[in-house]
Amino acid sequence: MKKILALLLVSMMVLTACSSGSTNGQTEEATDTNELTVWAWDPNFNIQAMELAGEAYQSEDSDVKLNIIENAQDDIIQKLNTSLSSGTTKGLPNMVLIEDYRAQSFLQAYPDAFYEVTGSFKPDDFAKYKVAATSIEDKNYGVPFDSGVTGLYVRTDYLEEAGYTVEDLKNIDWNEYIEIGKKVKEATGKHMLTLDPNDLGQIRMMIQSSGSWYLKEDGVTPDLAGNEALKKAFEVYKKLLDADIVKPVSDWSQFLAGFNSGEVASIPTGNWVTASVKAEASQSGKWAIVPQPRLPGIENSVNASNLGGSSWYVLNIPGKEKAVDFLAKTFGSNVDLYQKLVKETGAIGAYKPAAEGEAYKAEDEFFGGQSITSDFLDWTEQIPQINYGMHTYAIEDILIVEMQNYLNGKDINKVLEDAQKQAEGQL
Repeated sequence: MKKILALLLVSMMVLTACSSGSTNGQTEEATDTNELTVWAWDPNFNIQAMELAGEAYQSEDSDVKLNIIENAQDDIIQKLNTSLSSGTTKGLPNMVLIEDYRAQSFLQAYPDAFYEVTGSFKPDDFAKYKVAATSIEDKNYGVPFDSGVTGLYVRTDYLEEAGYTVEDLKNIDWNEYIEIGKKVKEATGKHMLTLDPNDLGQIRMMIQSSGSWYLKEDGVTPDLAGNEALKKAFEVYKKLLDADIVKPVSDWSQFLAGFNSGEVASIPTGNWVTASVKAEASQSGKWAIVPQPRLPGIENSVNASNLGGSSWYVLNIPGKEKAVDFLAKTFGSNVDLYQKLVKETGAIGAYKPAAEGEAYKAEDEFFGGQSITSDFLDWTEQIPQINYGMHTYAIEDILIVEMQNYLNGKDINKVLEDAQKQAEGQL
């Protein structure tokens, strides 16, 4: 009987070990797997860029396979928050794309969820503002991807009708832009730009051009009341509307239709709009791109800013070392990859050594033979470095309401003071 019990005990131990080994085997398999899962949005831009990176990495490790899962950006944000707040990593990807405006909120809210990538690439090879957005206390947690560097896209034919040349719009301020807009509308009947009242991207562009943001340098404390750049940006926004040179829009499709249909004479926005502008082939040769206007009366405002842009992050889960190696040898250092990105997706990276490649110097006939990529890279270097912090969109929800109050006659100082109180109360 004892022998039988002993045999049963040994059998149970063996089964337990096998069961445990199977579970561990799965863990080890996840650790050693050659498949890296990626979450990203936009199949024609971000996902295509990751696919090109995957092809480039084959020369480093031909066994690695990418499992790229497309999600809307909002869905990625929701999924990350749901998983990370619950403390589970099940189902998370090895790599994820996060917009620069949102990065700090994730890095600070979930400090152990993201794997540090310090030392895997050279920060000095990237635009300073991109490195700042992806780092905490000089530790790098993201590999910078696309630059959201802005420009002022202008219809050269409309300008000529109003008696202007492209040179007349270079390195101007917003007041000068408004005066030119009035003349353009008078001569052509065209509005100068579109604006969406529920999207404060123009405000973001304006204040970053002055090295300012909605938050103080700590990235936490609201900086609305007494913020001279923000006050000036609100005033410029109102002047644009009062000058009657704005075509209101309410969504992305209306925004695109504004310039593709020829209804507006300029587009002050991020370089990511280039492909959408070029989608209307009949307008080839009728566009140019100049530096965005600076804020008038703000001494340190420059003719360069940022709107959007994202970077790649590694989750602190099995496979993280391989994921870091992948990013380091692709987006972190591969000049040839960046040439392909420009040619095939139009993505302008923040990787400075790529500027020496032919693709970055190439002339674009759609824009009258202008080397637009080279120009954008020059402007990228001039973008003021700021801390986007954790609450960009939460604060904008407040400012959107207060902007309408301001446009309806509320005193600007009172507007920003009330916004400050609301931000302090909510955040």
